[in-house]
Amino acid sequence: MRSRVFMIALLMGLAGAYVPCARADVKLPAMFSDGMVLQRQKESTDGVPVWGTAEPGEKVLVTLDANGTETGGMGKPDENGKWSVSLPLPKPGGPYKMTIKGKNEIILKDVYVGDVWICSGQSNMEMGLGGCADAAKHKEASKNPKIRLFTVPHKISAEPVKEVNSKWVECGPETVGGFSGVAYFFGRDLQKALDVPIGLIHTSWGGTVAEAWTPKSALEADPKLKGLIPAEFKIDDNKPNANQGTVLYNGMIAPLIPYGIKGAIWYQGESNAGRAEQYETLFPTMIKSWRKDWNQGDFPFFFVQLAPFMKIEKDPTDTPWARLREAQRLTLKLDKTGMAVITDVGDEKDIHPKQKEPVGARLALAARAIAYGEKIEYSGPTYDSMKVADGNAILAFKHLGGGLVAKGDALTGFTIAGEDKVFYNAEAMIQGDTIVVSSSMVAKPVAVRFGWANYPVVNLWNKEGLPASPFRTDDWPAEAKKK
Repeated sequence: MRSRVFMIALLMGLAGAYVPCARADVKLPAMFSDGMVLQRQKESTDGVPVWGTAEPGEKVLVTLDANGTETGGMGKPDENGKWSVSLPLPKPGGPYKMTIKGKNEIILKDVYVGDVWICSGQSNMEMGLGGCADAAKHKEASKNPKIRLFTVPHKISAEPVKEVNSKWVECGPETVGGFSGVAYFFGRDLQKALDVPIGLIHTSWGGTVAEAWTPKSALEADPKLKGLIPAEFKIDDNKPNANQGTVLYNGMIAPLIPYGIKGAIWYQGESNAGRAEQYETLFPTMIKSWRKDWNQGDFPFFFVQLAPFMKIEKDPTDTPWARLREAQRLTLKLDKTGMAVITDVGDEKDIHPKQKEPVGARLALAARAIAYGEKIEYSGPTYDSMKVADGNAILAFKHLGGGLVAKGDALTGFTIAGEDKVFYNAEAMIQGDTIVVSSSMVAKPVAVRFGWANYPVVNLWNKEGLPASPFRTDDWPAEAKKK
């Protein structure tokens, strides 16, 4: 009996001795691993956040060896063991080595300094390069040690989580097939244009709504959105239901914060298409909430307008997808935002069009112009104003580039209405930097719409090869009237 009691006491003593030892270990989130990309800073004196856990009171030294030039910072864990360091970084490049040293030492190799982008949304963002058009060709040409990929696993949570189970990998044929095609093409074009390392953090989930990606605090703060938070969260890993307010922000965005980033790209909206008016508030709220929580200023945010989908209609229609595209266009009122218009790459029968290269390319153009200040045209024509003269509606545009172009014999996709709010297919002609729209059925035009359909058939571009965004000049509510 005594020997048994002694053995239990000994085991308890050993266990007691083991726990503090384990707590003493310096630990890092999965975001910090071999092969990672750290976000370069505006000034060499600025620092990028590096954080983790260690024994309370322990000193943690973080250093980055940039081929002989070393920078560093010291962190001290709080009473909960959390520590953070603002680490000054060298100029973009690599590979470098990072050392994190407390009572133990962690060495991270193959570390690069460049630009990091969050890539999020639903299924068209999630669609892997292997499922895109010309996949074999693109995969074969994808090897690039200056592009690094990080994929966030699907996770829903009622509360914000702190960790993800993933790691950085080098971009190449073996790793890129299941990675977001849109994100890959975006990163490929950026890396080529900027010649700096690019880190892509892919965090998306097919079929999900924007409110699921929005923090609870942001939804609660707006009376129009408060009802999107469920009274009781349904969290079932075997039968995940990601269409609840805030659960994807908690599980797939929160654990990434405050990792240093340059900005974000976003492809989503299909699952909110029946609630376009609400999306006008929800989407900008989501963007502003990410910016607030990251606490890195109003970082650039670029998004994709919905692709054409469903049956092509010959007569004027008023559809949920047309109105959702407008809600996306109106989000451009936010500073440092840009939109990729993809009216030329839709598919009547497939909500997941395979042509993803133009999508990534147009997002990269927006980033180069807005995030990096290049003097390039990054958008197709966007509606600016309308005036009426002699029975014609005369439309003016922004983002003319080198001029307006009709890809085909005549412009398509324009409809026109008078005071009765009944729309008719219209004739449209380019006259200089304007477009003149008319119809024999409408003597006194009041409103014009362009590409206002689930599947817009349109051919207005600028000479830079970028398509015009669908738009309307009116603000009339949805209605059932038809020609």
